Amino acid sequence: MPEQATLGPEQIETVYRRLAEAMPGRTRDAKGPKGQPDAFRSCISCMLSAQSLDRNTAKAATALFALADTPEAMLELDDRDIAAAIKPCGLYNVKTRSIRKFCEHLLAAHGGIVPHTREGLLSMPGIGRKCADIVMSFTFGADVIAVDTHVHRVCNRIGLTNAKTADKTAQQLEERSPDWALHDGHFWLIQFGKRICTSRSPKCDRCPVADICLWLKAQQKQEPSDE
Repeated sequence: MPEQATLGPEQIETVYRRLAEAMPGRTRDAKGPKGQPDAFRSCISCMLSAQSLDRNTAKAATALFALADTPEAMLELDDRDIAAAIKPCGLYNVKTRSIRKFCEHLLAAHGGIVPHTREGLLSMPGIGRKCADIVMSFTFGADVIAVDTHVHRVCNRIGLTNAKTADKTAQQLEERSPDWALHDGHFWLIQFGKRICTSRSPKCDRCPVADICLWLKAQQKQEPSDE
């Protein structure tokens, strides 16, 4: 099977410029998906978000951080207390074990200080590429496009990337995106995915990049001719 086509550099530049005009950026009404005040809580919230709706993740994080908001305090909790607090986000027993391993490693290897680099973050138990990029972007202010479900869908639908996994989408975005778009790119793409390029029934009639979108062009080719 041939590899899915992608947009060229000039078209990618156009996509970002149009999204920058149409979507909210970091300095406007969009905010980081985890909204936590420090790197530790941001990491834990990312771990809680796996296979969980945003509202359930927020509910679990609020309950957990009311009990403990540092790695030292977290390790003083009984596993049953952690599991009970994070139950709304699902997989609470698995996530409880991951949180404990993360806190133990953070204290033993880093003195309780969350690493500032992607490599350092990825060395932590329970932290994958998406979580690492979210922490780098929203906590440390790095120019990184974090890839969640919305961003992964949008990028591969439009043709910014042609990746099967979120991690590969993130890698391709890092390679192909213009430097100026890395700071706010996540915000533009996630809002675009929520408002217009939705999973089902995308609003192509309102899309600012409809004339460029490779998915839409493919759909139009498949439509029967009126002739």
